[in-house]
Amino acid sequence: MKKKKLALILGGAMLLFGGMSLGAAASSQLQEVKAFLNGGIKVRVDGNIAQLKDANGKAVLPITYDGTTYLPVRAVADVLGVAVKYDAQANEVLLGEQSEGVPIKREEFSNTLYSKDPSHTTLNGQDYKEVLYSAPGKNINYTALTPNGKYTKLYLQFAAIDKDVEHIEIKDLDKNALLKKVEGITPENGMQTIEVDITGVKTITIDIRKDRDAGYMIPLTTSYYK
Repeated sequence: MKKKKLALILGGAMLLFGGMSLGAAASSQLQEVKAFLNGGIKVRVDGNIAQLKDANGKAVLPITYDGTTYLPVRAVADVLGVAVKYDAQANEVLLGEQSEGVPIKREEFSNTLYSKDPSHTTLNGQDYKEVLYSAPGKNINYTALTPNGKYTKLYLQFAAIDKDVEHIEIKDLDKNALLKKVEGITPENGMQTIEVDITGVKTITIDIRKDRDAGYMIPLTTSYYK
């Protein structure tokens, strides 16, 4: 992966970069301080000004406290193309590719149905909790994912429902290049894991060729990037 350089444009004394943005923290570890949102600081990545954004795409500002400037770690990881994950149980921020992988996310522009309903998420007695799916009778055969070049592997779990799926084509959208094609997936196969090399790939399209009477399931909880 190409390394990116980051610089802070401060218009004054050089401040330290530190801090992190957590979704939750134990109350006993919180300490109230008086800090300032610092809109005067800009972040430049590889020579270009970068807009820091939170997980919802909303612009965020650096915070200055006691002579030190803190940047939100998720926003910085995004502009640098580094994977970031928050482990709520351990209360840890994990940067870089993790050995256990990073679960794929539901994409806003996905053309596939999304569900947490156990009637859609359960297969062979296992509840996958959160899935992309197309039920029999639904002619929805396409979805997209955006790893944004942060990972080298996609481990996509996939199951055919009721009838065979003719094939799946996983492509690099930007290069219009086929990454992997899997043919003849049957309900008897159960849940399968498809491993795909996605080094440098920003947007993945998944084209599923099936009859209208066939369905499929892609678990979001057990499909992941590495």
